[in-house]
Amino acid sequence: MSAPCRTLADVTAEPAARAAARDGKSPEQAFPVREVSTRIRDYIGRLGRIWVEGQLLQCNRRGGLVWLELRDPEVEASLSVVLPAGAERAMASPLEPGQRVLLHGQFEFWMKHGRLMLRASEVRPVGIGELLAMLERRKQQLAAEGLFDQARKRRLPLLPRRIGLITGVDAQARHDVVTNARQRWPGVRFEVREGAVQGAQAVPTVIAALAELDAIEDVDVIVIARGGGSLEDLLPFSDEALVRAVAAARTPVVSAIGHEQDSPILDLVADVRASTPTDAGRRVVPDWAEESRRTAESRTRLDRVILAQLEQAQTWLEQTRSRPALADPAGLLPRLEHELQVLRTRALRALDHRVAGEQRELAHVRARARALSPLATLDRGYAIVKGPDGHYVRDAGALQPGDAVRVAVAAGHFGAHVTDVASST
Repeated sequence: MSAPCRTLADVTAEPAARAAARDGKSPEQAFPVREVSTRIRDYIGRLGRIWVEGQLLQCNRRGGLVWLELRDPEVEASLSVVLPAGAERAMASPLEPGQRVLLHGQFEFWMKHGRLMLRASEVRPVGIGELLAMLERRKQQLAAEGLFDQARKRRLPLLPRRIGLITGVDAQARHDVVTNARQRWPGVRFEVREGAVQGAQAVPTVIAALAELDAIEDVDVIVIARGGGSLEDLLPFSDEALVRAVAAARTPVVSAIGHEQDSPILDLVADVRASTPTDAGRRVVPDWAEESRRTAESRTRLDRVILAQLEQAQTWLEQTRSRPALADPAGLLPRLEHELQVLRTRALRALDHRVAGEQRELAHVRARARALSPLATLDRGYAIVKGPDGHYVRDAGALQPGDAVRVAVAAGHFGAHVTDVASST
């Protein structure tokens, strides 16, 4: 039987049927790249237009377009953006790296390069109100974690062996810190790290410098210093990653950012907050002139105390030497000899009296003992008889005529034989 004829519709439907049967879960059912890319493009295309907020990392202009790299400093995530040049010209000032912006557009997936891109149509700089609200939320979150607690803050060393300093390249802040510190303590040493303190690279630059200085054994304090600027300029010093790096540092950190009215979050987590870089230079080292004055005053007080103690000791020594016992030691001997004789006589008299009393007591005891002794009975003519078995005879009936007995009297003893027995029982 011949095979059935296949139509053109059957032939064209076969690839679609095979594609529908694929699920990508086995090598036999793998998707081709074009199909994966198409599915990604179609899925992303359904997301619609959205607003995205972030910090500009790069900003390049070519071919009537502005190519942007948008960064989220919280998690180091980035996103590519393309913007019509006309949208930038509509702004009051050109876009610059480090600036925070809001972009409105739609995501696209470029199948040729496998790249995700946000095609933006509108761009707005993030206003001061939005920035302040964002910083306040971040501040509350970090405070709830205890990163600003006073118990975590460490005291600065009295005289650091070496001071770590993080500033911008050739910045005035470096001059202010170093100059004021050396005016107070000329021999102070610095370990300086210069780098970006503004813009997209500021946060990773400062974190890297902080880690490097924190690892140096004789760096006893680290100063992060930057001159004044706008709220946007100082945003890197409110970055969460930088704040957490400072909280985790082994070395005490001094924050010296901007002017007195500036207050980045770094001020709250640092161990010491300096109002300006100049103030930081004064805080990290003692004042040599003031310390010299205090040392001189302390030496003067110590000298006075020592002299007073010496004078007191000298007075006591003179008073002691003026006493008769030391003024004429030999003159005391006759009096002491007389006192010794008197004490010796008293002791002998007391001893004789005690011995006589004990002798009298002994005689009384001896007399009482003698009166109670059996020997006193023998003195009155009585005798003690021991029978042949060696036991004392208490009953004459215990003896027989002819028994040998032993008789003890007051003055000696003798043997005898029983001639007759008369018992009283």
